[in-house]
Amino acid sequence: MRLQTKLTLLILSLLLSIIIVFGYYSQSLITKSLTNQLGNRVLSIAETVASIPEIRQAFSTKDPSHTIQPIAEKIRKQTGAQFVVVGNTEKERYSHPVPDRIGGIMVGKDNDKALQGKFVISQEKGSMGPSLRGIVPIYNKKGEIIGIVAVGFSLESIEIIKMNYRNKIIFISFGILFVGILGAMLIARSMKRAILGLEPKEITQLYQKNKAILESIKEGVVAVNLDGTVTMVNQQAIHMLHWSNEKEVLGANILDISPYSPLLEIIEKGEAVFDQEFFINEEVFIANYMPIRDAKGNIAGWVSSFRSKSELYRITQELSQVKQYSEALRAQTHEYSNKLYMISGLIQLKSYQEAIDFIARESDIQQNLLNFIRQEIPDVMICGLLIGKLNQANELKIHFDIDRESCFKAIPAVIERESLTTIIGNLIDNAIDAVMKPGVRAKNIKIFFADYGNDLIIEVEDSGTGISPEHQEKIFEKGFSTKRVKNHGIGLFLVQKIIQKLNGYISYSPNPEGGSIFTVIIPKS
Repeated sequence: MRLQTKLTLLILSLLLSIIIVFGYYSQSLITKSLTNQLGNRVLSIAETVASIPEIRQAFSTKDPSHTIQPIAEKIRKQTGAQFVVVGNTEKERYSHPVPDRIGGIMVGKDNDKALQGKFVISQEKGSMGPSLRGIVPIYNKKGEIIGIVAVGFSLESIEIIKMNYRNKIIFISFGILFVGILGAMLIARSMKRAILGLEPKEITQLYQKNKAILESIKEGVVAVNLDGTVTMVNQQAIHMLHWSNEKEVLGANILDISPYSPLLEIIEKGEAVFDQEFFINEEVFIANYMPIRDAKGNIAGWVSSFRSKSELYRITQELSQVKQYSEALRAQTHEYSNKLYMISGLIQLKSYQEAIDFIARESDIQQNLLNFIRQEIPDVMICGLLIGKLNQANELKIHFDIDRESCFKAIPAVIERESLTTIIGNLIDNAIDAVMKPGVRAKNIKIFFADYGNDLIIEVEDSGTGISPEHQEKIFEKGFSTKRVKNHGIGLFLVQKIIQKLNGYISYSPNPEGGSIFTVIIPKS
């Protein structure tokens, strides 16, 4: 059964139940109220008749009915009562709607209660059939009971009145039910449009898919309404912004859980923003802000997606290293092609010994270094990075040397290799940039690795121009760079952040022979 049909039937079932209960309660209330009102009315009429002086005085005459009958009939016709009967203490009638019954005995056990001085309202069958009647005693001037007055309405006429009210209730109920059917159909149709015609099962599947997609992406995602209340968040955002959990975040104001978020400022401007930096918890993020629009095109909320700038820079560096490695391989291919041409020329000149010596020399130099790297630095990622940087340095005519006392074998598994390659790659890149500056006499880079004791040690030394004393305290600050080029000043900042996460530290010292020395110490545990 479709949602629209279910919703219509549910509303109608609820409405029908309410109508039935309302109708039954109304009918009961009207019946009870009508009975009470008519009972009070007949009692009031009876009291009025009993208090008329002419009727009291007539009891002392020879023919009381001669005076009482006309008065009683007049009152009966005026009030619409079925009967107004006056009798003496012997219950002999002095008045009756049927004149032939005057002089007869009043029928009903309730008459005895009235003769005892009680005011009675009862339903009793008398000479004119079942009726609702009120009976009161008649007192003389001495306060003695000299007779009774009985006033009644037939139960049949009361039932007709009840039927009229019942028909009105039924008519109103059908009217409400008809309006309810139209309203239920309109509500169901409106609900169907509001959920884009989707069924509950489809909505559930769509929600699960969106949730899976949201959690699968590497970016943090936070959505808020126009008041800044968080309406959606993924686990990546909770992890990146160091929030507690999703339950405490949803429904909270963004400024309560992240006081320095620029999201409310973006909401006030009302324009989409891309690639904006913001700083939270001592970390820089790159964020995009997009409005969420309803079917009419009005802004209903905002969604922000962001990533750590350090992570983006690390990925950029990795891609740059891959590109540099491919260019180094291309350069190496070109260089080896030249060497092959040289060997070919020597052979054509029949200088066989020179060709053999050249091949042996080149092979020994390259192979010895590669063998050393593979033996002392067996990690594949670090080894591959060093070989790539070695080829890049050869292309740039830089003397790239790894201290033969180096050993980097005992690297704990808890230390991510990506973190180490990011640290080593950035330091070597900075060293290459330093030795390639104009005015540098020697292009030398030397690296030392050590895994002795409880620490990992990485030392990168270059023969560049070094860092001026006034800049030495700023080199690890985000955005600081001596290069007059955009998007720099992240490398050393990123390196320091990674080292701090590994509970290590990095230091800088000037090279006595000119240049810089960066030393990194990372504890193994």
